[in-house]
Amino acid sequence: MANDPIRGRILCISFSDINRDARVLRQLDVLAELGEVTTVGYGDRPEKATEHLAVDETLPSLPQTPAGVAMLALRRFDQVEFAAPAVQAARTLLAGRRFDVVVANEARAMGLAHEVAQGAPVVADMHEWAPEERAHVRSWRLLVKPFMTHQCAKYLPRMTAVTVVNDSIGELYRERFGVRAATVRNAGPYRELSPSQVSDDVIRLVHSGAAVPGRNVETLIEAVRGLDEGYTLDLYLVPARDGGKYLGQLRELIGDDRRITLHPPVKPEELPATLNRYDVGVFSLPPLTPNHHFMLPNKIFDFIQARLAVVFSSAPETNRLITEHELGAIAADASPEALRETLAALDADQVRRFKRNADKAAAVLNSAEDAEVTRTIVGDLLARKS
Repeated sequence: MANDPIRGRILCISFSDINRDARVLRQLDVLAELGEVTTVGYGDRPEKATEHLAVDETLPSLPQTPAGVAMLALRRFDQVEFAAPAVQAARTLLAGRRFDVVVANEARAMGLAHEVAQGAPVVADMHEWAPEERAHVRSWRLLVKPFMTHQCAKYLPRMTAVTVVNDSIGELYRERFGVRAATVRNAGPYRELSPSQVSDDVIRLVHSGAAVPGRNVETLIEAVRGLDEGYTLDLYLVPARDGGKYLGQLRELIGDDRRITLHPPVKPEELPATLNRYDVGVFSLPPLTPNHHFMLPNKIFDFIQARLAVVFSSAPETNRLITEHELGAIAADASPEALRETLAALDADQVRRFKRNADKAAAVLNSAEDAEVTRTIVGDLLARKS
């Protein structure tokens, strides 16, 4: 079924710069096998899209206008669900179009997806736990969390299928909204790489991800600044949509420390090969929200495909992966001190062993199984229309 010729018109909605969104790009790889794909989102046309409807990157995907904020405060959620400027723009671009399957990425796309679908099946890839995405920010907690909760309660029961990043997040949706979600992890494709050589003198640390406040990149820098000359840290960061403000703050924090290097971002498909020259992938995130607590991010799979050892702050999903495959070490918490202590305890032989284990794990911790979940869901829906 999934390998049949193109049989459907598929819409993929994502209020992100899709070309920088590794999860949505992997989703598109599968959707393009199954039909002609129209994408709606920020940025240029993704390679696998047949057609792209570009939304102005300056338009927010939440109702952040004065009128929108007022309606959020008054809990007029049904009135405000199409009020976000980016949603309004996408709604205009999609007017009059028909699709066989609609895929909505994240909660903010669900209302639009159902309207555009006009009765066609809708698949919601929720990614993470929508109601508390940024609940550590007071304005989000007071205004957006109730709106996201309302959207989930309204639309999730109407979805043909729901997918999430891991089983723990899926359990949250089952408990709160009574929906069963399939798991599609943030794993990338298998890469033909081998572990790079480890020096006896220097352990080369690396981190890749978004330069977004709250991602705790400062902790990585502060931890390494407190280590001796036997450690270096290289950062491959995607700029936030803040005009480079946060990146500038990180540069100031790095100062003149020559062991810490800030690099431009690389394309998702090029990342494992770029990371492969390093030794240990590092990440530390305080559990401020359920998504932080149950994190299973792209980067741990990128590090594995790059054949790196890993050092992460403690979290149930990543702990399980690291322990089961003996991939590295786990810091007790997300503080600079805990990370520094964990890194300082590593030696070259341990790192070599962890990298060999990552090489073995790469054969199973890749996107093949996850892609099949999406392929089966969407392929079956398209087959029903035939």
